[in-house]
Amino acid sequence: MKRLINDGYDVVEEMLDGYVKAHSEDVRLSDESGRVVVSKHLSETPKVGIIFGGGSGHEPLFLGYVGKGVADAAVIGNVNTSPDPMTCYQAVKDVDNGKGCLYLYGNYQGDVINFDMGAEMAADDGIRVETVLITDDVYSSEVREDRRGVAGDVIVLMAACAAANEGKDLDEVKAVAERANLATYSLGVALSSSTLPVTGEKIFEIGEDEMEVGMGIHGEPGIVRKKIEPADSVVDEILEHILPDMKLEAGEEVSVLVNGLGALPVMDLYIVYRRVHDVLTEMGVKVHKSMVGNYATSMDMIGMSVTLTRLDEELKGYLDAEFDAPYLRQ
Repeated sequence: MKRLINDGYDVVEEMLDGYVKAHSEDVRLSDESGRVVVSKHLSETPKVGIIFGGGSGHEPLFLGYVGKGVADAAVIGNVNTSPDPMTCYQAVKDVDNGKGCLYLYGNYQGDVINFDMGAEMAADDGIRVETVLITDDVYSSEVREDRRGVAGDVIVLMAACAAANEGKDLDEVKAVAERANLATYSLGVALSSSTLPVTGEKIFEIGEDEMEVGMGIHGEPGIVRKKIEPADSVVDEILEHILPDMKLEAGEEVSVLVNGLGALPVMDLYIVYRRVHDVLTEMGVKVHKSMVGNYATSMDMIGMSVTLTRLDEELKGYLDAEFDAPYLRQ
């Protein structure tokens, strides 16, 4: 493992300490929990609170999207581990101002159990909390609601936050988030494993000349493992899975998110984006919005994912809204 850390057991606390010091104009840690990152721009008027969260190791997911007009709080678990229920509950206490809160997170069993318990504790206090599970990974299941969430988390968050900022009520914000989720499709490829800070060991073994298409951001098994291929071939294979599932047709508009998993050079991400854009253009599909960079990583994993979102006029407006967080400014 080649990492710049101190004690592997302290990485989350030390990361959070450094993060809030570096971005003190935007965020702070909760007074009651060192695992809740809270926006310093909470609305002074009643607004649905947006709470984003999950395990650490995927930075800038989730903490990087707390700020003005974006998430009101992020709940942070240990590396690749869901936050505990009390932390999920504390985030609600920190941001609720009378219109309830919406939990947004990827569809992983531990997260579902613990966030649900947090919502139950909030309900005991008379605070309504709703949840939208993000399910954009096309390979992880043929059943849409059983899929896991990957980089599509960011797209769903943007839509939900924009709707909340317009003053919509909790049911309306939840409906927008659900629509954005169902419009979003992702698939990735891993060229290496990430390493765990505590053990210094790889999560899985993969050959120096191999890649795995469809692997999840925690090392979940993918579709196929084979020799590394040129970028265009890899993109074409990814799109061969996304496009039939999405049933995208000429004349439609999409957003494209090419996401780095932590250690793939940005140069390579733009080479990937180039191919995605060209394939869609040849299909007669218009790219309305493009996002390229490290949005949802897996520590030091070499790899990337492609996310496409089918757009209508309403979703276009939400994704084009103003956001001002350390890792999402537009």
